[in-house]
Amino acid sequence: MTERFMVPDDLAANGLEFIPDGLVAAVGPKRIVRFMNSRAERITGLRAADVVGRDVVEALPLQDLGGDSWWELSSPWEGLETRTGHRERLLVLPSGRELLVTAKYVREWRCGPVRSVVIGIRDAEGRRRAEKESAALLTSVAHELRSPLTGVKGFSSTLLRNWDRFTDDQKRLMLETIEADADRVTRLITELLDTSRIGTGRLTVHPQPLDLRTRFEGQVERRVAAGMDREQLQVEVEEGLDVVWADPDRLEQVMTNLVDNALRHGKGTVRLSAERSHWDGPAAVDVTVSDDGDGIAPQHRELVFSRFWQAGAKHGTGLGLYLVRGLVEAHGGEVVVEDAPGGGARLRATFPDVG
Repeated sequence: MTERFMVPDDLAANGLEFIPDGLVAAVGPKRIVRFMNSRAERITGLRAADVVGRDVVEALPLQDLGGDSWWELSSPWEGLETRTGHRERLLVLPSGRELLVTAKYVREWRCGPVRSVVIGIRDAEGRRRAEKESAALLTSVAHELRSPLTGVKGFSSTLLRNWDRFTDDQKRLMLETIEADADRVTRLITELLDTSRIGTGRLTVHPQPLDLRTRFEGQVERRVAAGMDREQLQVEVEEGLDVVWADPDRLEQVMTNLVDNALRHGKGTVRLSAERSHWDGPAAVDVTVSDDGDGIAPQHRELVFSRFWQAGAKHGTGLGLYLVRGLVEAHGGEVVVEDAPGGGARLRATFPDVG
């Protein structure tokens, strides 16, 4: 039975072509390769015609990251009789191709001699991509944390060492700056936690009726207090539309990220508006933020919701709109990019009316 599996007939061979991973099978103590599917060819860059019929150690010279032969280290045919294979690990070919390799040792009976070795191969590019994303996230986080923490450390040290030298107004300014920087750190940590929850499907929301105008005005007042011209921000709420059903903290995150995005990438007046939605679904409320900038090109309107998307900008974590979409979808709604009436971008977040 083992030999029949390792030397597949046409039907079995065709079936093995549909599996998403590469597969190489070597039979007998002479370690001769008896099968290699086309997926393994693409992943390794080797031709099945050059591999099948040869000693697998020579035909598929796998090495660990230190350059040592994996075949010598693992020794499938001469190792412990209780081994059944090994878990996935990163190996390389002499060509430099990185592979994620698993092995299954097939024995005729328990603790008997190894009759066949089946090698499963996956491209390591996906893992590398994930590692690059993690590295990018760490770099962004380190950069974003450095500035507020430097401010907190500098002002707190100055106050402690020279408290009596400052007036009450100067002390208040420094303490307000410390508070603002601490809020930035807290917000960044919250975003990172929510990014993780969205990625694992563990984000939860607790909707309740919230006054929209009050929420909008709060966004405006915070930015005016930070020195922004009040005329740069406008609030429009449809008459008779008093509340939206949403999680208070999550709605605040959505609004903050949408307004920050408009201020960072847009131009002119930023408009915060709310109106009854006309989407194909139950009654809902549209919360929109628009600007008078250049807008967002159609080919980028889905990409802006990707993690780390910054459209050429070198500041921020690139998580803002990714979080917006995750938070809105957690409410059962949707968020889309449209053309603003003034020619800029309009981001519309729809919240179902569950009241």
